[in-house]
Amino acid sequence: MPSYDPDNIFAKILRGEFPAYKVYEDDRTLAFLDIMPQAPGHTLVVPKTAARNVLDVEPDDLAYLIKVTQKIAKAAMTVFAADGLNVFQFNEPAAGQSVFHLHFHVIPRKQGIALRPPASFKEDPAVLADQAAKLAAALKG
Repeated sequence: MPSYDPDNIFAKILRGEFPAYKVYEDDRTLAFLDIMPQAPGHTLVVPKTAARNVLDVEPDDLAYLIKVTQKIAKAAMTVFAADGLNVFQFNEPAAGQSVFHLHFHVIPRKQGIALRPPASFKEDPAVLADQAAKLAAALKG
């Protein structure tokens, strides 16, 4: 398996070298909106540890990451008045991974509305800022 690349886009976001619409952060994780969402509220949850994917992450870091992913999912269901949600996680190119830093996709869903194809639509920054503010507020309690 290839090694972790510290210059991937999510590592740059974690270091503050690239902007993101943050919705949640603690000492071990960061959650931010996908700028090319497949549905409104599409959020990415990443560990702050350098892990390429589920195959090389420490088990304790993975357990913590899924706890945070669940927290984001519950808030997204409410904020986006979702009927359901998808949680996706891809490992290596053959499985669809395109950014090689472990991450979970949390995608709120509405009944009868199909997901947009990946990387097919770039959301307006004002919409993303509004969505991020609402989701962040819900996560703060």
